[in-house]
Amino acid sequence: MNTLIKSLAGLGLGAALTLTAGTAMASGSGCGTFTNADGVDEHLACSTAPIDFTNKGSLQNGAKIFMNYCAGCHSAKYVRHSRIAKDLEIPPELVEKYLMVTTDQIGDHITAEIDPEIQASWFGAAPPDLSLETRLRGDDWVYTYLLSFYEDPNRPWGANNLVLKNAAMPHVLHNMQEELSQEEFESEVGDLVNFMAWMGEPARHDRQVIGFFVILFLLVLLIPVYLLNKEFWKDVK
Repeated sequence: MNTLIKSLAGLGLGAALTLTAGTAMASGSGCGTFTNADGVDEHLACSTAPIDFTNKGSLQNGAKIFMNYCAGCHSAKYVRHSRIAKDLEIPPELVEKYLMVTTDQIGDHITAEIDPEIQASWFGAAPPDLSLETRLRGDDWVYTYLLSFYEDPNRPWGANNLVLKNAAMPHVLHNMQEELSQEEFESEVGDLVNFMAWMGEPARHDRQVIGFFVILFLLVLLIPVYLLNKEFWKDVK
């Protein structure tokens, strides 16, 4: 992804590229295709999102980034601030002080700071709720999308996206990208997507751990069941 973006940056992106984006996940047909400056269609593979629900620091940083850069326009109507405090091990008073930018009740859901109707007049459509975005698109798709903005003077907000052609969303992380190295920027975006993945399914890690032990139990149980079955049927031949 880094090499691709760097190579595209020198091509005069606005006039040079015609993009055809797909919403397929990484396990399917990747993150779409684009036509390069030579008119050749190239496949855009999804980058792997660094999802790790055991990394509380990553999730906490992702929550901060989400509230600072995303909650102004996007809601997360299935997520409560109190759940963030509990699951991400953030003291409630810190959540109230630093993360509650759209409400003053810690039990409230995350709502957009700007009225959706006003945003619809700006962007042509109200920005979607992001509670389940990673489950809809896939973790890797969202991660790649956020890393794939590029300058395009022909677009109203001066930016376009390799993954989603003519995206209405501005490049809201532009200032962050300018201030950080590419590696640092990818790490910050990774934390954001990690938090968004947690929003989509807070119990995912617990489900995976429990599922592992359930499968292990069934495999162990298979041994006595097989021997018992063999014992029952040994005389029926």
